[in-house]
Amino acid sequence: MQRTESAAGSSARARLDQPRTGRPGLITLPTYDPEAFGKLSERIARFLGTGRFIVWMTVVVLIWVIWNTLLPDTVHFDDYPFIFLTLMLSLQASYAAPLILLAQNRQDDRDRVNMEQDRARSDRNIADTEYLTREVAALRQGLGEVATRDFVRSELQSLLKELDERRDASEVL
Repeated sequence: MQRTESAAGSSARARLDQPRTGRPGLITLPTYDPEAFGKLSERIARFLGTGRFIVWMTVVVLIWVIWNTLLPDTVHFDDYPFIFLTLMLSLQASYAAPLILLAQNRQDDRDRVNMEQDRARSDRNIADTEYLTREVAALRQGLGEVATRDFVRSELQSLLKELDERRDASEVL
């Protein structure tokens, strides 16, 4: 049972409502920053997908083969059939594949976030467009009931004519 030392120096039981942070005696694994590791894997995957990598890999393999075939036997370190070269290429491929997959997964996550943001932006645009459409329709209805300048002018002219007719009629009497 894990015990903790109190301020007075006496031994007390560990709190049961809090998880233990570490287990004594067990090997603790090193920690790493997943974001930094992901960025590194993306950089490596981006390099592995270039022509520069293929050229460098070809140069290394050619130097390896030339070193182990054309130079004197005393400096050969990997005789034909180049088993060590095959091992190195297999090792490189075994690391490259997971790093490329990790980079693709991170890109998929970014694409998913971008798609969700685009969808939300599109929904907001649709809502705004519908709101503006309703507002324009309300304005059109409101303008249909509003007196225009020409209507007011014609009404005033008809009132003036009517007043002139009444005045002419009262003068005649």
